[in-house]
Amino acid sequence: MLVIVSLIPLSSLFRAGLPVTHDGQDHVARIANFYQSLSEGNLVPRWAANLNWGYGHPILIFLYPLPSYLASFFHFLNFSLVDSTKIVFGLSFFFSGIFMYLWVKEFWGVKSGFVSGLIYLFAPYRFVDLYVRGAIGECWAFVWPPLVCWFALKLAKKVRWYYLVGGALSLAALILSHNALSLMFLPIIFGYMGYLVFTSKQRSLNIKHYLLTTVFGFAVSAFFWLPALIEGKYTLRNIVTHNNLTGFSSFQKLLWSPWSYGGTGSLSVQLGILQWLGIIVAPWLIWKFWQKGEKIWIFLLFLLVCFWLAVMMILPISKPIYLIIPLLSKFQFAWRFLSLAIFSPAILLAGIIFLLPEKFRLLIAGFLLLAVLFLNYRYWQPNGYFLKNDSFYTRPYSGTTDTGESAPRWSVRFMEKFPKAPIEAVNGEADAKEIFRSTTKHIYQVRAKQAVRLVENTLYFPGWRVSVNGNPAQIQFQDPAYRGLITFSVPAGENRVIVFFGETKLRWLADLISLAGLAGLGLEAFVLKWKEAR
Repeated sequence: MLVIVSLIPLSSLFRAGLPVTHDGQDHVARIANFYQSLSEGNLVPRWAANLNWGYGHPILIFLYPLPSYLASFFHFLNFSLVDSTKIVFGLSFFFSGIFMYLWVKEFWGVKSGFVSGLIYLFAPYRFVDLYVRGAIGECWAFVWPPLVCWFALKLAKKVRWYYLVGGALSLAALILSHNALSLMFLPIIFGYMGYLVFTSKQRSLNIKHYLLTTVFGFAVSAFFWLPALIEGKYTLRNIVTHNNLTGFSSFQKLLWSPWSYGGTGSLSVQLGILQWLGIIVAPWLIWKFWQKGEKIWIFLLFLLVCFWLAVMMILPISKPIYLIIPLLSKFQFAWRFLSLAIFSPAILLAGIIFLLPEKFRLLIAGFLLLAVLFLNYRYWQPNGYFLKNDSFYTRPYSGTTDTGESAPRWSVRFMEKFPKAPIEAVNGEADAKEIFRSTTKHIYQVRAKQAVRLVENTLYFPGWRVSVNGNPAQIQFQDPAYRGLITFSVPAGENRVIVFFGETKLRWLADLISLAGLAGLGLEAFVLKWKEAR
């Protein structure tokens, strides 16, 4: 039933074209660049060659890669870029409900699991992400927290190698799905692990396994988060996001706000009627479990506290907190904390179902099903469709697909026109012929009558190098006339010029940590399996 119900709001994705959303078109352009680089043999695409008016952009270093890997898989299967993107959006909605069901069913039964998945899916903000914002990373960030918690619960009940591997890979997937939301959901995950340790008879063993889950999860995903964290210093990120506090809302709008396809200030930030119902009954629910002597009340109280903290972070009164903790300003919009706020009500309402007499559980679950369909049916369609073929997204794209925070700090924030040619002479005369071009490698044959300086119309970022006749050439990228672009000199005569983008020492280290994390996880799985067989 949950599978069937989860497909109903996805009917709009089966229509031709890409739903008109704030970020949807940009996501397809990013995925097109990601797929191009991946198809050229770059297992970790980091450079978007066709963005920023064709000058390229380092956004893939900082952009959560998991949705792009998934969309690339479907594009490889011959789906169009647009259809691949829509499939990934749809799967995120589908699996988030299924995984929430699996987790809650494990300790409260099937009907409670059904209600938790239902309430988790049918929160108005889920449709804001899907059909208003087109936030593909946020949609996938909802998938993993309940799955990590499910693996943690299974691991607490019985030690099996596949529970440890599943938990670590699910945590890695969360980190690879969205930068900000992974940080938001980590307290929930660690809080639940702490609760399981507290209520366990084998505390030291559980602590060990949860530490391993966390360490391996972060290690496997290090190829992304480590460069994204450290190499941000080369971008405009700290300048663009500094004290850029937007998206705050009044408490009244969290109770109800009209549906809108507009941006910050006009999009709906309502939590949802049934979600508020879960919060209202939470104190009674916690008291009942405490009265019954069931320690789950501790985790429910923790969830309630997390909910109110998330709400507080959306209200204007929290502005000083954002100023004290600079990391919070990287979240861009205060209403993003709705992602965290809709998690707790799904668990709390499921607890109500569990406490009901068995004969009423199915009836109330059916009533909630009808209620979510009635309360949310107006939010299941986008504000129109883009009807553009793949060539629109694969050719040079007149934008960076972000607000400029990923642009190198030595460049202009946005380019404004397409380059005249891939490579040009800055002074003197030269005849340059392009021999080969891929995402990360450009080869030219340059004939010059005298020493000449050239500009290769590619935005410079650490990792770009130039070779002239097999010898490294010095790059200058701060020429005011060619701000942020790669300039270098060649001698008179025939010259073979290779401009290529490679891994920095930091990126190599991050890649090695991820490989070591996978190897370590495999070794730990082997050891656990060997112990199980004894």
